[in-house]
Amino acid sequence: MKLLHVPLLVLGMLIAGQGFAATAQQEKMKTCNADATAKALKGDERKAFMSTCLKKSQPATQQEKMKTCNADATTKALKGDERKTFMSDCLKKK
Repeated sequence: MKLLHVPLLVLGMLIAGQGFAATAQQEKMKTCNADATAKALKGDERKAFMSTCLKKSQPATQQEKMKTCNADATTKALKGDERKTFMSDCLKKK
């Protein structure tokens, strides 16, 4: 019986450790869910609200960065690994 306690304890610690590292998407999900609950939305109305709310989760600045870096890479006619490296560096800088 005691042998069963150790693996369960380790498993519990792993699960608990993951709970502390909430991602930005998880935080956005919590916020959207709380907003939908506060507005007492149900059914299709709630689904529509959640969908719209979660789509807004990626900051516009990140989308703008991607568009700008992509346009710059296209202007420079970069392809393959050279383009990948450029995009990576570009997205990290801005």
